[in-house]
Amino acid sequence: MAESTESGPVVLRTSPLAHLEERMRAAAVTGACGVTLTEWPFVTMVNLRVDRNTEAAERIGKTLGAPLPQQCGHTAASGPHTVVWLGPDEWLVLSQAAEETAVTAELREALGADPGSVVDVSANRTTLELSGPAARQVLEKGCPLDLHPRSFGPGRAVSTTVGPVAVLLWQVDDEPTYRLFPRSSFADYLARWLVDAMSEYRGPSIP
Repeated sequence: MAESTESGPVVLRTSPLAHLEERMRAAAVTGACGVTLTEWPFVTMVNLRVDRNTEAAERIGKTLGAPLPQQCGHTAASGPHTVVWLGPDEWLVLSQAAEETAVTAELREALGADPGSVVDVSANRTTLELSGPAARQVLEKGCPLDLHPRSFGPGRAVSTTVGPVAVLLWQVDDEPTYRLFPRSSFADYLARWLVDAMSEYRGPSIP
């Protein structure tokens, strides 16, 4: 969608799940078995590739305010940034920084001429937040991971599936709160799947 101004057209971004906002709000359940589903649109996401044993990786860690995670499932957080381990030489930087393009620019400057890559992939995914006492039970209906606190807890993030959809799954806190990062083209299906899975805790399915 675009609007015209004296300086030219202005592009207005629409999130992949804007059309389901009311449906997700209506699916919320309160109480001891409560669970809510919301979208966090337009989170800055930067894919980072670099040899973790180099000065470039050290510079990037200093730029982010935290060293790059070194093991599968680990994350590191500092200020508006969270870094998620994707592979031995690959990470996803999630940022709530006010200046979206600044994050990518700063990481490219830190990488310098060293081998590696810094790519803004913000448009590739959206963010769903599932939160509340029953959030884990909802995910367990379609996620093959062992999500029990003994195996998966706050600060853990891994690639997995929920229903038939591939996602990056991050547990944010003990409530528990989870953030799911599906590809934008699969976000509608995943949101509807989660709404349906939540319906058990509020009675009849939402039409």
